[in-house]
Order: sequence, then C-alpha cells, then structure tokens
Amino acid sequence: MKLSNRLLEVANFVPKDSIVADIGTDHGYIPVFLVENNISNKVIATDISEKSLDKTVNYIKELNLRNNIEPRLGDGLETIKPCEVDTIIMAGMGGILIIEILEKNKDIRDSITHFIFQPMIASNELRKYLIYNNFKIIDEGLAKEDNKFYEIIYARRGEDYIEEDIYYDISKKLIDKNHPLLKEFIEYKINILNNILEELKDKESKKSKDRFKEVKGLKMRYEEVLNNIESY
Repeated sequence: MKLSNRLLEVANFVPKDSIVADIGTDHGYIPVFLVENNISNKVIATDISEKSLDKTVNYIKELNLRNNIEPRLGDGLETIKPCEVDTIIMAGMGGILIIEILEKNKDIRDSITHFIFQPMIASNELRKYLIYNNFKIIDEGLAKEDNKFYEIIYARRGEDYIEEDIYYDISKKLIDKNHPLLKEFIEYKINILNNILEELKDKESKKSKDRFKEVKGLKMRYEEVLNNIESY
C-alpha cells in the first residue's frame, strides 16, 4: 500500500524486524505498511475508539494479515504488557496527550526501546518533556501535506540536552542534516507569528502587550536560525 507523506515519514523511522505497537492506529495504515514491506512481522494496533478500531479489523481481514497485526481496544499504553514490544508509534495526536500517555504507564514506557512520535501540536512541549525525562532524541523528520507541516521525533531512553531554547521549537537535528523542507517550514512558522503580531499590535491591555513582546522575540530567534541556514 502507499502511505501519505506524513505516515511514510513516520514509518521510515521504524527499525527493521522490530515488534511494534501503533497507539491510536485509526485505520491501521501504518501496521499494514510495516508488515507488507517486511519492516515488522508483528504489530499491535491499538485505539481508544471502537469505531476506529473496527476500520483496522476490517482492513487486516481484507488483506489476510490477522496473523501479523493484532488489534486491541484500549487507552494509550494500557493495552501493552511490559517488554511485549520494542517500538511504539504515536502519530496524529497532540504533544501534551503523548506526554500524558507516557506518564500514565511508566512501567510499560520504560520497557520500550524505540519511540516514534508525530505530534500535531505542542512539539516544543514534547521535546522539553523528553529531554527532562531521560529520553535522547536520536533523529527528527519533516513531512508536508496540503500545505501543512508535520514533525516526526525518533527517541530512545538516555541522557540528552538542548543547547538553546529555540531548538525546542525548531529541531537542531533538522538543522544539522539540512532537511530539504526546513527553510520552508521556518518561513511558515514566521508567517504564523506575523499574523499573531498583526492581531496584537493595536491592543492596549498589558496582557496583549506582553504577548506581543514575547511573539516578536520568538520571531527574531526564528529569523536568526533562518539566516544561519541560508548562510551555510
């Protein structure tokens, strides 16, 4: 099967021959891709929504992959036993929700080797959580679909640090490998900040003025990173 750009970028981080749990699998596209492409022989596909999981059940039956993909109904990591899988995927959910799932089931979390995250929002908060909770960010990716950008984070357990706060917002991994979408991604983020500044510029409340100053400072830091990239 052919995955979307976003899901393909996620799947590309899965180590070959790993045992995978796809948390919040929805249609089950990633598990099917991993099995059909001999990346993983065993995938547990979980979802909190019975309706969503039914889509996966029907899909794997249609493809005769029931021996390789096991659907499970449940919340977060609660459907997984410690040491049952070595890789988890959490794609298409918010960064804060990912943090909550990791915190809720620490015994299971700590038995897993590879973590692949694709936060829809709050990627900076997720990076902060990882750095301060003994995760090492190994690599990152970017994907673009329908004029939207998606960040993918591949992490393992281990010590790590972030050199400057701006790298919580713009991945140092993407900068170091000069990702082909990075310049466009930063310009996209700067444009969002410009829109916020435009909305705030005539507001007189202290809260609005403080927010204006905060956003303007962040925009300047984005522009510094962009200038450094363009000078390579």
